[in-house]
Amino acid sequence: MTRLAYIALFLVGLIAIVYALMSAAGGKAPENRLEKFAIGEIQKLDFSKSGTPAAEASFYLQDGTPVTLQDYKGKVILVNFWATWCAPCEREMPSLGALQTARKSDRFEVLAISVDSEEDKTYAAQRLTELGASNIDFHIVTPEQYELVYDSGVQGFPTTILYDAEGKEIARLAGDADWSSIEAIGLIDKLVEN
Repeated sequence: MTRLAYIALFLVGLIAIVYALMSAAGGKAPENRLEKFAIGEIQKLDFSKSGTPAAEASFYLQDGTPVTLQDYKGKVILVNFWATWCAPCEREMPSLGALQTARKSDRFEVLAISVDSEEDKTYAAQRLTELGASNIDFHIVTPEQYELVYDSGVQGFPTTILYDAEGKEIARLAGDADWSSIEAIGLIDKLVEN
C-alpha cells in the first residue's frame, strides 16, 4: 500500500512539474486577438481601452472647418496627436507620411492632429510638409479646444490611437514609433482586411 502511495505521489508531482513548465513556456495568452501583432517597433501598443468609442469633440482642418472622428466612420484610422515643439513627434512624422503613402485607401487613413497654438498653425502645417508628411491632411486642435485631447485620454505627445471602421478604439501607443516598419504595416493590413 505504501508503495502505491509513493507512486501516486510521484505521478502527481511529475504532472505538476510538467504543467508548470508548459505554462511558463506558453506564457499568458493575449486577451485581444490583435495583441500578437504588437511586436518590434510597435510593441508598446496598449489594448486596455479597446472597444472604447472615439471622442465626439471637434478638431479642425487648416481652413478652420470643424470635423470629428465620427466623420471617418467606415475607415480604419490612425490618429496621431503631435506638436512642433515635441522632438519625438517630429522624429516619427516621416514614418507616418510613409505609412500614409503605403496604405492610404478608402479603408485606411492617417490623421495627424497638431496641438500647437493658433498662432503657430501656419508653421505647424509647413512643418508637417518639411517632415515628409505632406500627404497627410493638416488638422489642429489648439489648447483652447483641447476637449478632443482630454476626451481621448491623451496624456502626452506623441500619442497615436488606432480606431476601427465603427469608430471604436483598437489600441494606442504613447511615445514615438516607426509606423513605416514591417510590423506596423502588417498590423494595418490585418485591420483593413477585417
